Amino acid sequence: MTVQKLTHAQAAKLTQDPHRGTKEDRENVLEIAIGRELRAHRRKQEITVAELSAKTGLSIGMLSKIENGNTSPSLTTLQTLANALRVPITGFFRRFEETREYVHTKSGEGVELERAGTRAGHQYNLLGHIGSNGSGVIVEPYLITLSDISDTFPTFQHGGIETIYMLEGAVDYRHGDDVVPLKPGDTLFFDADAPHGPERLVSLPCRYLSIICYPQNA
Repeated sequence: MTVQKLTHAQAAKLTQDPHRGTKEDRENVLEIAIGRELRAHRRKQEITVAELSAKTGLSIGMLSKIENGNTSPSLTTLQTLANALRVPITGFFRRFEETREYVHTKSGEGVELERAGTRAGHQYNLLGHIGSNGSGVIVEPYLITLSDISDTFPTFQHGGIETIYMLEGAVDYRHGDDVVPLKPGDTLFFDADAPHGPERLVSLPCRYLSIICYPQNA
């Protein structure tokens, strides 16, 4: 049996970490992001690489290099592609280092709030809040617990859209002139500008998620 010794250079290659990013890798992040967006726009419009080549005058090879993140396209090239696909040039940079917000609220750690008409046995916990993220929409999810029977309930009116998802108990829920019976697993999606709120607690305790979405400038 022949034993082959590794040269110093071969041994060095085997000891390199294949997952460690190089300077070249980091410089290619933008090119990869642009390439992915270009491919996404092209496929969404059901345009082949050959068809896009004919529209732009760019070679198929060049387009393939751009889509695979193997070359850095000039602004002139990007403008040509944007015009051909009828998208803003900034659309190619949409996912590059874009901030994405999230809120993780552990069980029992929601912020307890007082809303108009809040009373003993009526608990409103804000589970998170995301706004000013460029979408122009604010989202507020609440966990609402109603554990005491009350003769009257306040109705709420506010801008935006609201979704209710029943978790426990049962409630007759008013929206405008209608009253909708809700049980676990039921969903109610409605225009929150109409008067709305619990009309009658049928089974206690009553728990449901309330997700409110409204324009940021509202």
